Amino acid sequence: MSPWTSAVGAPQLARLLGSQHPRDAAAASPVEALNGGRRVPAYRALADGVRLLLLEGRVPVAARLPAERELAAALTVSRTTVAAAYEALRGEGFLESRRGAGSWTAMPAGSPLPTRGLDPLPPEAAASVIDLGHAAPPAPEPWLTRATRGALEELPPYAHTHGDYPAGLPVLRQALADRYTARGIPTMPEQIMVTTGAMGAVAATCRLLVRPGERVAVESPSYANVLQLMREAGARLVPVAMTDKLAGWDIPAWRQVLGAAAPRMAYVVADFHNPTGALATEEQRRSLVDAARAAGTVLIADETMTDLRLDDVAMPRPVAAFDPAGSNVITVGSVSKSFWAGLRIGWVRAAPDIIRSLVAARAYADLGTPVIEQLAVAWLFNTGGWEEAIEVRRAHARDNRDALVDAVRRHLPDWEFTVPHGGLTLWARTGGLSGSRIAETGARLGVRVPSGPRFGVDGAFEGYVRLPFTVAGAVADKAAARLAAAADLVATGATAEAETPRTWVA
Repeated sequence: MSPWTSAVGAPQLARLLGSQHPRDAAAASPVEALNGGRRVPAYRALADGVRLLLLEGRVPVAARLPAERELAAALTVSRTTVAAAYEALRGEGFLESRRGAGSWTAMPAGSPLPTRGLDPLPPEAAASVIDLGHAAPPAPEPWLTRATRGALEELPPYAHTHGDYPAGLPVLRQALADRYTARGIPTMPEQIMVTTGAMGAVAATCRLLVRPGERVAVESPSYANVLQLMREAGARLVPVAMTDKLAGWDIPAWRQVLGAAAPRMAYVVADFHNPTGALATEEQRRSLVDAARAAGTVLIADETMTDLRLDDVAMPRPVAAFDPAGSNVITVGSVSKSFWAGLRIGWVRAAPDIIRSLVAARAYADLGTPVIEQLAVAWLFNTGGWEEAIEVRRAHARDNRDALVDAVRRHLPDWEFTVPHGGLTLWARTGGLSGSRIAETGARLGVRVPSGPRFGVDGAFEGYVRLPFTVAGAVADKAAARLAAAADLVATGATAEAETPRTWVA
């Protein structure tokens, strides 16, 4: 098996390098433009440019780089310059090479690689710590209570049965099928399996489709918990960088990766992507499905954030609309983000034969999903309570987003981000500082945030943090103030423990 999982062509790398700095008309080459007025050798500017692309996730880890001669021609520099840049990158641990296999990107040995999500803090810690570690707001009331009462009223007939429904309760499968049909994707209950949350849905598809060592293409960045789930399943992750400024899906890069790596499966969050909040266009969705079909790759479309549209923007058709039979696109969904994380109900929509295989394999996993929770979600869908609750959730998330954006702009004016039209997360570039160090220092100052490398493969996105829309008004302002204090300490090389009490309050 090759040591690299994808490849970056010479023209593509030249374009990425050129996007780091506007091209100076006086510059003789993209490498000269990379200098940005600095007095550094050309090879050093090239090495620094490639290293920055790697750390920002725009060039994946384990990606094969062009041969020296090809890159020299694309950049209009000497081969000696490229050879010296590659040697510098090898010396710093950002490049590995093998005769006959070429050179591929890497992360230095010993780099901190946080991958798991942050566990939620216990309620008693909330008085001293603002927890932005997870994108999960409190339950919308009174709809949770109403749904639970409705479920209890519907429970007696089910209590007289064995209680095991590996595919899910028929009433919920029908409700979910009706919702997809209403969205323009004709769906039968036989195309639905109810799971324990979206993570249960992704885990089930991984067990069915991916053997240890097989490749899975993922967005870069992507949802931290799913990345870790796939790692532990033994998948070989192939990251596909998003477009410049992480604003969307780089379709040529997806075509290249799917065609060259032929991954068994690909995972995408096209609706208010986690963590960037980006929304894939209809053409991008069509192209992703076409590229996956051509490569023989099964595309997993995670719709967990679909209902959380916060602005008046047109929603493209679902990814499954371009494969309505569900043979190439498997859709997973959940109520965890849009309603409440404590209601662990998710689902899979796919072709009936895939659903049958998933249900059969479930006997060796969790057997089924709790009945009362399924009845509660069915009550919400069938009574109109879901739409009412989602409108309230959207309003709260919109207010929280606006408060957080305003606070970050005031307290951290050097941070860069794109305000998303939906979802629950803000993906912020930390002004050239280490996101991991800010997260570590912030925790001591009373605010928890996940650092960028949690959402990348093998250490990318060190210069980012993810900020969820889970706190409002004054609390959002306090969180931003604490992050600003953490950033100041990181910038000056000071430590929060030495200068600030553990329960410091702005």
